[in-house]
Amino acid sequence: MDRICIVGIAGGSASGKTTIVNMIKETFGDDIVVISHDSYYKAHDELSYNERSRLNYDHPSSFDTDRMIADVKKLKNNQAVDIPVYDYTIHNRSDETVHVVPKKVIILEGILILENPGLRDLMDIKVFVETDADERLMRRIRRDMAERARSIESILTQYSETVKPMHEQFVEPSKKYADIIIPRGGENLTGIHILQEHLKSMLR
Repeated sequence: MDRICIVGIAGGSASGKTTIVNMIKETFGDDIVVISHDSYYKAHDELSYNERSRLNYDHPSSFDTDRMIADVKKLKNNQAVDIPVYDYTIHNRSDETVHVVPKKVIILEGILILENPGLRDLMDIKVFVETDADERLMRRIRRDMAERARSIESILTQYSETVKPMHEQFVEPSKKYADIIIPRGGENLTGIHILQEHLKSMLR
């Protein structure tokens, strides 16, 4: 394989990262693989469901980022990897893994993907998706109720106790490492188009 381009896409929870990733996937088709930081949430088999549900999932220490870095390095060296699978409905890592082979474009996405220097150093392009806090909260409520079987009360509690303070402490400050900032998330078609064209030029 020729050059492998690694793109980091960060931004607050429900900022529109997935929308942008999907639009890039439409452009590059089979030449792209997406790896989510969420897949590397640490396993907590030693805790009960209630204990796991109260953990802070927005702090850098909740991720096994060292394993992610090791996997990305292998992919860069044209080696396949087996990535863990996280199950949001049980707040724990499942027993499954996903076999991932190297592709021309590897997208790393997650709220804290730009926070870790070791992970940042592997990226060719660093993107931060910026969306208004109220808009992100509304999207998060809709998503977590529909896809993650959460109650509105649990979503709001988690948001006020961990999501918002961790965003202010870790996510927002990581924006300074971005090469490209895309305001308004998936609505910003011009910004997304510029990113797509830049990726195409890097791969030529």
